[in-house]
Amino acid sequence: MGVNVTSIKTSSNGAWQGDNPLDFAFPLLIVQTTLILVLSRFLAFLLKPLRQPNVIAEIVGGILLGPSAFGRNKDYLHRIFPSWSMPILETVASIGLLFFLFLVGLELDLSSIRRTGKRAFGIALSGISLPFICGIGVAFVIRKTVEGADKVGFGQFLVFMGVALSITAFPVLARILAELKLLTTQLGEIAMAAAAFNDVAAWILLALAVALAGDGPGEQKSPLISVWVLLSGVAFVVFMMVVIRPAMKWVARRCSPERDVVDEAYICLTLAGVMVSGFMTDLIGIHSIFGAFIFGLTIPKEGEFAERLIERIEDFVSGLLLPLYFASSGLKTDVAKISGGRAWGLLMLVISTACAGKIIGTFAVALMFRMAVRESLALGVLMNTKGLVELIVLNIGKEKQVLNDEVFAILILMALVTTFITTPTVMAIYKPARGSSALTHRKLRDLTNTDESKQELRILACLHGLGNVPSIITLIESTRSTKKSQLKLFIMHLVELTERSSSIIMVHRARRNGLPFINRLRRGVWHDRVTGAFQAYSQLGRVSVRPTTAISALSTIHEDICHVAETKKVTMIVLPFHKQQWRGEGYEQTVENVGHGWRLVNQRVLKNAPCSVAVLVDRGFGNGAQTPGPTATTTAQSVCILFFGGADDREALELGGRMAEHPAVKVTVVRFVENEGSERNGVLLRPSASKSNEKNYSFCIAKLNPEKEKELDVAVIAEFKSKWDGMVEYTEKTASNIIDDVLGLGQCGDYDLIVVGKGRFPSPMVAKLADHQVEHPELGPVGDLLASSSHRVLSSVLVIQQHDPTHTEETPATKVAQDDDDELKGEVTSGVGEISKVV
Repeated sequence: MGVNVTSIKTSSNGAWQGDNPLDFAFPLLIVQTTLILVLSRFLAFLLKPLRQPNVIAEIVGGILLGPSAFGRNKDYLHRIFPSWSMPILETVASIGLLFFLFLVGLELDLSSIRRTGKRAFGIALSGISLPFICGIGVAFVIRKTVEGADKVGFGQFLVFMGVALSITAFPVLARILAELKLLTTQLGEIAMAAAAFNDVAAWILLALAVALAGDGPGEQKSPLISVWVLLSGVAFVVFMMVVIRPAMKWVARRCSPERDVVDEAYICLTLAGVMVSGFMTDLIGIHSIFGAFIFGLTIPKEGEFAERLIERIEDFVSGLLLPLYFASSGLKTDVAKISGGRAWGLLMLVISTACAGKIIGTFAVALMFRMAVRESLALGVLMNTKGLVELIVLNIGKEKQVLNDEVFAILILMALVTTFITTPTVMAIYKPARGSSALTHRKLRDLTNTDESKQELRILACLHGLGNVPSIITLIESTRSTKKSQLKLFIMHLVELTERSSSIIMVHRARRNGLPFINRLRRGVWHDRVTGAFQAYSQLGRVSVRPTTAISALSTIHEDICHVAETKKVTMIVLPFHKQQWRGEGYEQTVENVGHGWRLVNQRVLKNAPCSVAVLVDRGFGNGAQTPGPTATTTAQSVCILFFGGADDREALELGGRMAEHPAVKVTVVRFVENEGSERNGVLLRPSASKSNEKNYSFCIAKLNPEKEKELDVAVIAEFKSKWDGMVEYTEKTASNIIDDVLGLGQCGDYDLIVVGKGRFPSPMVAKLADHQVEHPELGPVGDLLASSSHRVLSSVLVIQQHDPTHTEETPATKVAQDDDDELKGEVTSGVGEISKVV
């Protein structure tokens, strides 16, 4: 039954007045949007273990909601997705698409594409040409096989089929590469550049297809009109690049950080520019998204202006409006149209032709450029990613009536299958070389026991952002020995991978600047405090600084950290604590928490690291004090090493020895010793009944000889005292109340930094803290005491865990009450097993 569109009202008067909200446009749109978002998010959750991009879930969700599945119930389909509501849904979704293509243009850095050279261009050209030719061949078969396909003009049908099979979805590919941790590898760089070339070519071909298509199969149009459309499109692009691009550069300069504020008028003007550009290309006869894409290319990628634009529109567009567009594609897809052996045979033909053309074309040219066979094959599979750009092409084809229902359904399923198989196929055929794990100095003590003059200390320091920079620089510099081994510093900026385009912009900037953590930092501050510091650092002669980046989901970013530590043969990883604290007036402190997710990252690195790990709890370390330097004559930093005994404390003492060599660092060692009476009693530990890592400290379950451990502690202390006599202040403190003693050192304000071991094999003194209220168990009992913001500690804290591959298993433990001591003496072992005694 036909519906008079002019009679459709926007909103209802409510159920109490007898109106059904589903008969009105806006309430129905709300219901449709909610249903689409809930189902697509649920499917995305189910597909997450398979590392599938969200676009897959959104298309599948639309197919399920449409006539292929739920829509088989006609009452549901006519009530929730009536035909009169679809233009409204698609109009709202198209606004999201318009701004999304603007974001795609924003994230596509043409200068970085040019720098990739002939290899990426050659791979992209072959990756388009062969599947395009294959698409033309498939088009001949479809026109003769599918009923009604031959009613469309020959030229436009061939072009649409060629574009549909040859396109590569640049935004989807970028996220797949990031999920596979290939984004910053050589393979990832080539794939990104080739996909960007492919994207530009695809939009040109799409503009050609739209110009040829007109309004559908019934239209008789002069070829001259298509020529005028194409010429007008070229003129539009030239105008945008020659006139609008310099204007947008001027706008970006007006919105630079030096002016302290980005004028909202410029933001609004730019958003209006997206709309106007879309309208102009639609007026010409090319789809409006082409204008938005070109306008995105005119925006300068440097500076804060592009980031502000992304912040304004990205989440709303990508999270709300874009799923509506992909779901509407699924709603228009009726899998039932593919019926019979002939139709399913056509589907297999289209899928196999699309895969073969893209993979073989890319593979052959990659081999010509002397890439490895596995790399070339993986590149071909990656370039076969279809996703959202493919859907845009297919939807335009259906809108222009170039593709009928059956052909549309076949091509939608082809896009789904080719994108779905990309991630598992690449994981199966390509695994990047992980490097040799032979060598290596896994802990500081290894360097001490070798020929120091020939060895190089390698440290991997991780950053969340600008706030970590001063403390990391100060810490690394204070460990830079002026006599011992050279220092090589790897700086890694940790960036959480999201669905945001800004992650991809980040990659482009990392390649262009060589300093990956420049993203989202104000340029003025960067030049004053970071670039200058690292330039001076590199001039010290014995320090080599290598910046790198990790863009990954928080659940897997620890793998990147550990991988870099392994391949670069790092001796120590330095991690920033997930909270930063600054001293205020009196004892008041300001705490900035970067999130629980980053805390879990630290915990995973501590568990899986191939070397020693240090966690820095920053309370202004490096702010206000003179930066240490080789010629400094005054004390810039005062460091206190707390020693209770055990492998972690011995590693902390080793670091203290390196700091003692620096002329601008004063080191104090405080060794805690037990009273003679309490030393004989020992402390009993048992595995915690709750088995919770959040409620109890974890201790190592390996069995050690307590007497041998004591001998090692005594030997290390004796060696340290003889080596640094006169250069280090050494005191021994009898532990009466360990909590008060430790907090007293932290609260006195005499020390800029306190270094402690994590204490996985606790001394009796530390073991007594096993039942202390736990806040940050990953720092160990003493580190947790000093890191807590409620204890008014003024010093920054460095918690060190020594690497030992045989001592990685830990279990949450609790202290046994003294009353139970006599009953359990027969069950004592030397590790934290069923019951263990720390002596």
